[in-house]
Amino acid sequence: MISDLPLSGLKIIDLTNIIMGPYTTQLLGDLGADVIKVEDIKGDMTRSIGIQKSPDMASMYLGVNRNKRSITLDLKQNISKKVLWKLIKRSDVLIHNMRPQKINRLGFTPTKVKKKNKKIIFVGLYGYGKLGAYTGQPAFDDIIQGQSGLASLYKIGKKEPLFVPSVIADKTIGLLASTALLSAYIKVLRKGEGSCVEISMFEGMASYVLLEHQYGQMFSPSKGTAGYPRLLSKNRKPYRTKDGYICILPYTDKQWLNFFEIIDRKDLKNDKRFSNIKERSKDINLLYKLIKESVKEKTNQQLCKVLKKNDIPHGVVNTLENLQKDKHLKKVNFFRKIRHPTEGNLVSPDTGIKINSMSLPIRKHQPSLGENSTEILEEIGYSSDEIKKILNINKK
Repeated sequence: MISDLPLSGLKIIDLTNIIMGPYTTQLLGDLGADVIKVEDIKGDMTRSIGIQKSPDMASMYLGVNRNKRSITLDLKQNISKKVLWKLIKRSDVLIHNMRPQKINRLGFTPTKVKKKNKKIIFVGLYGYGKLGAYTGQPAFDDIIQGQSGLASLYKIGKKEPLFVPSVIADKTIGLLASTALLSAYIKVLRKGEGSCVEISMFEGMASYVLLEHQYGQMFSPSKGTAGYPRLLSKNRKPYRTKDGYICILPYTDKQWLNFFEIIDRKDLKNDKRFSNIKERSKDINLLYKLIKESVKEKTNQQLCKVLKKNDIPHGVVNTLENLQKDKHLKKVNFFRKIRHPTEGNLVSPDTGIKINSMSLPIRKHQPSLGENSTEILEEIGYSSDEIKKILNINKK
């Protein structure tokens, strides 16, 4: 286990729920931060989403709330607000994903929070940025997938727009938020000054989608339509093989030349249409169709062997069920088995991050609702009698 994690000592008050915010804070908790998850008496909505063994401990919640502690506070009650103010004074970060009008009604505006703690980083995760046409409206992953243009990318030919079957907007903006938060923390370390950080799902996801798809509209006036043709090619997809599906992407000049050799199309090696990436881009549909036709009578094992030998990027299409059998993931111990005090044996995927060749540890199990209320209240100076009173007011 890593003894000194990068964010050890960083104290975060986490008022977020569902996926975007909890994913942000789980990443920070994985890196060593002390994350205090503040929940109302009903708890995070994800506590009831998915398979569950115990009440309020569903699979969705378990997937995004490790390395945290939980305290229940009904912030409509003055005594609970006082607890949060005490936490604010002693913390480095306050993060929430309420709509601006709700956090303002509760009295925890950026200005008031900064007045209590000038070094604190106030992070607001919003559906839409300030002063826009949609400011203050509710937003969830499906809505942002549609508004950002992501869903429309599936509309090839006469197909309808489709959602990516993953909470991709929530998770993408969670990554964006963690980056922005850590940048603000560096500022605190350099200048001793906190910041107000605002993250917009809509603007953030639109920027994410347009990175490659702005294309001809990058220029003013426009030099073409939006949409990166290679990614929108109707033939860009996993290819059917004799015993499954495989993804193949020759990309460099050398990789394409090797591929032409493999499929016994040496004539294409001198074809000017395929001589460099600029020329290949003009006929990418033809090339993808060529791949499709060349692999359908071969097995995945046969293809992987020859593609690996020729250093051509490839990978067999895994199902969710057989991911745990993937030979690479097994070798790197990606699926970690942990023992939870109430949920028993759990399997927790690794993060993909290693520091000094070591994975980030699971230091704290996913907490039950309000599991750590007493210890957190003790840490900020409440007496036993005061704690009993606070706990009684914040019972489910």
